[in-house]
Amino acid sequence: MLGPEELERYGRQLVLPEVGELGQLKLKAAKVLLIGAGGLGAPASLYLAAAGVGRLGLVDFDSVDLSNLQRQVLFSTIDAGRPKLEAARERLLALNPRIEISLHEARLCAANGLEILKGYDVVLDGTDNFPARYLINDACVMLGLPNVHGSIQRFEGRVSVFWAGRGPCWRCLYPEPPAPGSVPSCAEAGVLGVLPGIIGSLQALEAIKLLLGIGKPLIGRFVAFDGLSMEWHEFKAQADPACPVCGKSPVIRSLKDCEGYCVPAPRITPRELKVRLDRGEEIVLLDVREPWEVAVCALSGARNIPMDQLAERAAELDPGRELVVYCKAGVRSERAAALLRGKGFGKCVSLVGGIQAWAEQVDPSVPRY
Repeated sequence: MLGPEELERYGRQLVLPEVGELGQLKLKAAKVLLIGAGGLGAPASLYLAAAGVGRLGLVDFDSVDLSNLQRQVLFSTIDAGRPKLEAARERLLALNPRIEISLHEARLCAANGLEILKGYDVVLDGTDNFPARYLINDACVMLGLPNVHGSIQRFEGRVSVFWAGRGPCWRCLYPEPPAPGSVPSCAEAGVLGVLPGIIGSLQALEAIKLLLGIGKPLIGRFVAFDGLSMEWHEFKAQADPACPVCGKSPVIRSLKDCEGYCVPAPRITPRELKVRLDRGEEIVLLDVREPWEVAVCALSGARNIPMDQLAERAAELDPGRELVVYCKAGVRSERAAALLRGKGFGKCVSLVGGIQAWAEQVDPSVPRY
């Protein structure tokens, strides 16, 4: 039964006929896994914690950066540099000390995916890259779990619930991942900070509906939101009998990582790179930003191959040379370095924090944008 403090804490929910004390007990017994403690995971975790979901699992492996704070409302300025999971647990337990927080400090991959997801009731996908989305989808299909999907870019966002057996899975709509670099991430295209708050909150709402068995979840439906026009659009989605993972004759029966995924490239800090360059070491600098970004600022002697061209232009590079890849903040360069290492560039590393960190730690004269 709910105690006196819980009755007071959840009072505004308890008066809802669709929730009541029985529903609140369902939430208290529920287990929700949030993959990614970023723009989407931040608001979703806050509202799920506030609602009284008994156990929240968080999957992430990154640290808090100042550039996160524009949208990742789970963190504060004083958290900069701290592991995200450590800061997230502290904040969520301060909001609701009656819940349990399980931390999974790892990059979700084929080797650990099923083990991490196993035992949860609902999974929230708050990732920002396609390899992770396909991995999460396949794991959810294999475990029979609902996958509350959210995606954001610029001023637009989408929400859906993928649940094989009751509706389509992600692969029913998109059987194969796009080519690496062909679709820009939020770091490349940008995102208005308030947008993930809207979409992440909707993901939390869908999770609560699924846990309580109320309303009409977004199974078989995609809701798209345009923040500039303040318009909502709904698209129907159907299960594909020929789906490679949830269809009648599935060919995907075990988790498999996409090329370069879950093999994070080694990193080098700006100060470490500066020391090595000053020593005259032969290091090739590869800038994977867009040409307009290079026009604003660049490291001396760097070669530019935009991220969306890298897969097809990798042959222009020498796999025997030591290669340091950089971008604006280190997100694209990590993906680029992982891609290149998967193609045999064993001496490829990523510059931590990108040229933005170089300007902060090494050369303040480098323009920022």
